[in-house]
Amino acid sequence: EFERKELEALTECGKIITTLNLPMKLISADYNLDGSRLIFFFSADERVDFRELVRELTKLFKTRVELRQVGPRDQAKLIGGFGRCGRPLCCMSYLSEFSPVSIRMAKEQGLSLNPMRISGVCGRLLCCLGYEGEQYRVMKGKLPKEGQRVSIPMGIASVVGGNPLKETVLVELESGARVELPLSEVTIIDH
Repeated sequence: EFERKELEALTECGKIITTLNLPMKLISADYNLDGSRLIFFFSADERVDFRELVRELTKLFKTRVELRQVGPRDQAKLIGGFGRCGRPLCCMSYLSEFSPVSIRMAKEQGLSLNPMRISGVCGRLLCCLGYEGEQYRVMKGKLPKEGQRVSIPMGIASVVGGNPLKETVLVELESGARVELPLSEVTIIDH
């Protein structure tokens, strides 16, 4: 019954928002278990004076009304959906807190820095970038740095890249040929 009432409340609140010309986007409505409180979640780009809206809603629904502004990640959590991996959004299924995610994490993981590829449905950086960040740091620490000279079975070479997941090193021989070798076959000559 409350779910039906929540849908009704969303519709009515949307009409009032339009009438009052408020710059806000209504996301969801939730009654508490005993129906004594109705909470509306909304997003907005700026601060919104919604005192008149609360008065109108309180009169209409004859219950205590609260409005809560949420950010983009919370909005995705409330609405739900699927991530680019094909699974339900992490924030919707099991995340209770949002950890900070930085562009540095994408760089460390060798991902494209194209915002379209590393952003979630909320428009923010993918939460999953943080899941493997520490593991990448540890694995990259084992690999020689780019430009280092190394000894390999074929002679002396210079490091031009590496794959931390496969634990391989891409080297360039003095002849200009490039070879990818397991880390175990590479010995660092100079630091």
